Amino acid sequence: MTWTQNYDPFGFWPISTLVAALPVLTLFFVLVALKKRVWVSAMWGMVMAVLLALLVFRMPALMVGAAAVHGVIFGFLRIAWIIIASMFLYNVAVETGQFQVMKDSIANLSSDKRLQLILIAFCFGAFLEGTGGGGAPVAIAGAFLIGLGFNPFQAATLCLLANTAPVAWGGVGNPLRILAGVTGLDEMALSAMTGRILPPISAILPLWLVRSMVNWKETREVWPALAVSGLSFAGMQYFWSNHMDNSLVDVVSALFSLLVMVAFLKIWRPANVLRADGGASLATIPNHSTGAVLKGWSPFLLASVFIFIAGYPAINKYLTLASWKRPMPGLHNLVQRVPPVAPNLPEAAIVDWNLLSLPGTAIFIGTILASIFLGLSFGKTMRIFARTCRELIPSLAAISFMVGLAYVTRYAGMDTVMGLSLTRTGVLYPFFGTMLGWLGVALTGTDAGSNALFGNLQKVTAEQLGISAVLMASANSAGGVMGKMIDAQSIVVSSAATQQAGNEAAIFKAVFKHSIVLAALVGIIVMLYAFVFPGLIP
Repeated sequence: MTWTQNYDPFGFWPISTLVAALPVLTLFFVLVALKKRVWVSAMWGMVMAVLLALLVFRMPALMVGAAAVHGVIFGFLRIAWIIIASMFLYNVAVETGQFQVMKDSIANLSSDKRLQLILIAFCFGAFLEGTGGGGAPVAIAGAFLIGLGFNPFQAATLCLLANTAPVAWGGVGNPLRILAGVTGLDEMALSAMTGRILPPISAILPLWLVRSMVNWKETREVWPALAVSGLSFAGMQYFWSNHMDNSLVDVVSALFSLLVMVAFLKIWRPANVLRADGGASLATIPNHSTGAVLKGWSPFLLASVFIFIAGYPAINKYLTLASWKRPMPGLHNLVQRVPPVAPNLPEAAIVDWNLLSLPGTAIFIGTILASIFLGLSFGKTMRIFARTCRELIPSLAAISFMVGLAYVTRYAGMDTVMGLSLTRTGVLYPFFGTMLGWLGVALTGTDAGSNALFGNLQKVTAEQLGISAVLMASANSAGGVMGKMIDAQSIVVSSAATQQAGNEAAIFKAVFKHSIVLAALVGIIVMLYAFVFPGLIP
């Protein structure tokens, strides 16, 4: 027995939209206004989603339950497992003393916290996003900054802010690959268009990051380095996305920017050095040999290599075995999506049990090999792993509830109800269509999820309004990246990685304004392409 989604259950779209937003509003009300723990907030948000799905959208109870379970499984495999593995990696590096060597190597390059922020959160974070994504950039970079002496709360918010512009090509290009699949548009055309929207944001992001940490005077003191890092990353991001391929945009851009920055910092240093709290001066920092530095970085290098290998499309297709995939009982192909979202299309619900292709598994394997290389016994390594899992129990509960909430709203059609309200904006649709992508990531937690949810809707609406479908599909992904910093899953990852459990509401409030303003800037860029520079659209 199938069930058809209803995108206007009250027959008056403003009320239907408001009711569809109640699960997310409930989550953030409990989190921000009532100041409850994030897992409690997510639990109440999920309860609200289940009640609305049953009582307002009239979704069969079996399907509601199946959607929630499907979300919990996805949340553990695709999100929680990455957090566990990333924190396991960090704990092994700390236990073996190699994390101190890593900190010393960065501090020897520059003991200025503004430049350390760019090297770690922006350059290294973008590399981690390109190789695997899924929360690893925020978790690993956040732990790294704390090790350098950054305030934990500040490290959490800065890493969330940094993990934006690279997200459209995260996980070896997966978001745009999914966007091409749901829209039928050319993947390289989507990559090229996205690579013409986001580079201006990438160019100013180092400036934005540093200014959010210090005042204007202290920001101007390092403007040459900010220009070098931002422009080198943005230039390579444009070149690779437009003229090479979709898979390695982040990886190549991050490495290029990192190498340019390393070379630049050999010949330039700021006149006034700002050290992080507890940061050491250059005179007191040990100068390790090249071999010792490579050994110090070995846990993260091994993890990055395995993430890249597992995620590279030519290899990933052999790891992603169809035999691991199973339809979700009581849900698969039983929910019907209808126009204008899709032409009477059944919604698939496939559970992928394949652990081999996951970034979390790649990080875990890299960590095990690193622990062996660094001389840890297997028993001690497993004790570190067990301790990591125990410390993360509240965060894992929060992820389970939040992704369960997201899947109930998705299959009940609540996400689509909210999205459709933004398609009623006429000539302003290029701006609000961009904000639809932002909303999608804020709700689903991933740019790939937003593209799967709203990609076809963007295409259909654009064609109805006489706007380029390639532009608006790309705008969904480009606008979506600015929602990454405020989605509840990212907030949990950042709080867990920086030992900020209980401060999730404060983290959300700190990054929300940045998310809105940056998303609006992307919307303005899309408006310019739609009405001023249409000839630049592929």
